[in-house]
Amino acid sequence: MITTEGTFQRQVEPGRVLTMPTDGTGLVVLDPWLEPFKDALRTRYAHFQWFKSKMDEQGGFDKFTQGHKYFGFQTASDGTITYREWAPNAETASLVGDFNSWDVDANPMTRIKDNVFEVVVKPTATGKPAIPHNSKVKITMTVRGTGERIYRLPAWIRRVTQDLSVSPTYDAIFWNPEHPYTFKHPRPKRPSTLRVYEAHVGISSNEPRIATYKEFAQNVIPRIAYLGYNAIQLMAIMEHAYYASFGYQVTSFFAPSSRYGTPEDLKELVDTAHSYGLTVLLDVVHSHASSNVLDGLNMFDGSHECYFHGDGRGRHELWDSRLFNYGYLPVMRFLLSNLRYWMDEYQFDGFRFDGVTSMLYKHHGIGYGFSGNYHEYFGDLVDEDGVMYLQMANAFLHDLYPQVITVAEDVSGMPGTCRPVDEGGVGFDYRLAMAIPDMWIKLLKEKKDDDWNMGKIVHTLTNRRHLEKAITYCESHDQALVGDKTLAFWLMDKEMYAHMSDLTERTPIIDRGMALHKLIRLLTYGLGGEGYLNFEGNEFGHPEWLDFPRQGNGSSFHYARRQWHVLDDPLLRYKYLNEWDKAMQHLEQKYEWLNAPQAYVSRKHEGDKVIVFERANLLFIFNLHPTQSFADYRIGSNISGKLKVVLSSDESRFFGHERIDLNGEYFTTAGDWDGRANWLQVYIPSRTALVLGKSDDVSHT
Repeated sequence: MITTEGTFQRQVEPGRVLTMPTDGTGLVVLDPWLEPFKDALRTRYAHFQWFKSKMDEQGGFDKFTQGHKYFGFQTASDGTITYREWAPNAETASLVGDFNSWDVDANPMTRIKDNVFEVVVKPTATGKPAIPHNSKVKITMTVRGTGERIYRLPAWIRRVTQDLSVSPTYDAIFWNPEHPYTFKHPRPKRPSTLRVYEAHVGISSNEPRIATYKEFAQNVIPRIAYLGYNAIQLMAIMEHAYYASFGYQVTSFFAPSSRYGTPEDLKELVDTAHSYGLTVLLDVVHSHASSNVLDGLNMFDGSHECYFHGDGRGRHELWDSRLFNYGYLPVMRFLLSNLRYWMDEYQFDGFRFDGVTSMLYKHHGIGYGFSGNYHEYFGDLVDEDGVMYLQMANAFLHDLYPQVITVAEDVSGMPGTCRPVDEGGVGFDYRLAMAIPDMWIKLLKEKKDDDWNMGKIVHTLTNRRHLEKAITYCESHDQALVGDKTLAFWLMDKEMYAHMSDLTERTPIIDRGMALHKLIRLLTYGLGGEGYLNFEGNEFGHPEWLDFPRQGNGSSFHYARRQWHVLDDPLLRYKYLNEWDKAMQHLEQKYEWLNAPQAYVSRKHEGDKVIVFERANLLFIFNLHPTQSFADYRIGSNISGKLKVVLSSDESRFFGHERIDLNGEYFTTAGDWDGRANWLQVYIPSRTALVLGKSDDVSHT
C-alpha cells in the first residue's frame, strides 16, 4: 500500500518488511552500495513511467498488448477476413496470394490511420472465407519516394513454411483451420521451486532427422515427468530461417516453426505437458531479429527503420542481425503483443528471454568484461530504452498473469535484474547463473583433480545477489554445442565408446567420470541457486556434442539428435546417471531447498577436498578427493538429533561402490565445530556425496 509520504511496504523475505520509496529507488534500500546511483535509478524509473503513461492513453496493458487481435489476419464468424499492417514507409499496399492469383489490383489496401493499411475480404457466396485455409499470401507495397514495388511476408503472420527443394525463403500461409485445437487441461500452478528441463524439439529423436511436436509430446514429455522436473523450456520455437542458428535468427515472431509440425501440434504439446503438471517456458528472442529481407522484418516497408533503429545502432554486427527500436511505441506494441500471443494462443506459462545482456547495453556485451563495478550498470554504456522495454514486458506479464515465470539470460549481473519494477528493478523472476558452467568446463579442461580449489568452487556457486533468484546449471545447450564438449565427454570421451557397457571392466576413467558427473551436478544443484536447469540428454551423460546440419559438416544430422537408445539399453551405464538425476529431482521436490535461503557453507577444506553445507534442514557432504576416503570425519552442523542418509552417490543403482550403510544412523553431539552448534562423524569415501536429513523426516530417495 502506498502511503502519503510516497512509500510502500514490501516483505522481501520471511519476517522482513521494508519501507520502499515510490520513485524507483527501492533498490538502494536493499543495497546501500547503490546510493551513489540513486539519481540514475530515479531517472530510469521515470523513463519507464513515461512510456507506461503513453500506453495507458491507449487503453493500458490489457488493450495495448492485444495487437495480434487487430493486426494481421482477423477472421469473423461470418467468414469476413480483415487484414491490417503497419507500414509507415509504404505509399500503397495490396494483399496478394493464391486466392486472387497474385493480382496486385484485386485487393488494394487503404491507409486508415497511424500508417496502418487495411483491406476487408468478403466471404464467398456460400459464406466461406474467400482466402482458403493453408494457402499462400503476401503483402505487396510501393515504397514512398521511389515507387519501388516490394513483396513481404505479413509481419504478424501465424504460419510460414519452407520448401528447401524450391527455395530457402519462407512462404506466408493463411492459417484458419476448421477445427482449431481445443485445450483440455488447465495451466498448472506456478511451481514453488523451479526445476527446468531445457529442450529442443527438432533434436529430440534417435533418428538423424528433425523430430516433431507430436513426437516430443509422446516420447519426451513422459521422460521429463519421470525424472521429476516441473518445467520445460522449449528452444527454437519462433520461426527461424536457418536451422543451425538454434532458433536465434527469428524471421516470423508469431509463427511457430513449421519444421516440427503445425500450430495445432504445438498446442497439443503444451497441453500434454500441462496434463503431466509441467509448466512450459518459451525461449523468446526479442534481443534481435534476422536480417533477412524477403521473409523477415528487415526493411519490411522498404526502410531500414520500420521496426529497427535505422543507423548503426540498428545492427548487431557480430550476430549479423537487426536490433529493435525499443523506445518506439509501435515496436513496443508488436513485441509486447507477441508475448501475450504466446501466452494466450499457445498457453505458455512464461519465458526465458534470450540475449538480455545485448538488450541492456549499447555495447551488447561484445568484448566487454564485466567486473561487477556498479559504474558499469549506469551511464552512457546502458541502453535505457532496452532496460525500459524489459521492465515493461515484465510489468505487463506479471500484472496480467500473476503465475507467469520470466527468466533472464544475462551475463552482466545488473543490480535489480530480478527485483520488481516498482523498486527500480528490471522485473525478472530469475536470471541464469552463467558463470557456473564456465567454471566447471574450465576446471575439467585446465586443472588436475588434485588442483581443484574448494574455496573458488564455493565462491562461484554462491556469488549471486541477495534477494535475486538465480537458476543454476552445470551445462546448457551452450556447452553441448560443437566446439565445446559436454561434461560427460570432458570426463570420459577417451572410453565412452568402449567402456560404457556393464559387460566391460570398470576402468579408472569411467569410474572417475561417473562419480564426478554426479557430484558436480548435486553440488551445483544444492549450492548454486534458487532454480535448477538441465539440457536435454545431459541427465544421462549424453555422448558426443550437438551440431546442426550445415555446410561445414555436409548437412549431416548425425549430431543433431538425442541418442535415447543408449539410455534405454539396460546393458549400458547411462541409466545410472539418469537414475541419479531422478533421485536429485525427487529429493528437491520433497525438501524444496531451492526455496530455502542460500546454504550455510561450514567447510571447504583444500587438503581434504571436502565441502559441507546446510540448506533446508539437509546436510550436504562432498568428498572430491581423487584417492582419499575418510573414516569418522567430523562434520559441523546446526541440525541436531538423529540423522539418516537421504541420498548417497555411492549406491550401486547410481554406479557407486556400496560403501555407505543406508540404514546407518548419525547422532549429533553438542559442541562447536566449524562454527556450528553440533558435530557428528561420518564415513565419506573418495568422490562421494552424501545428503543427511532428520531421521523422523526420512524416506530414502
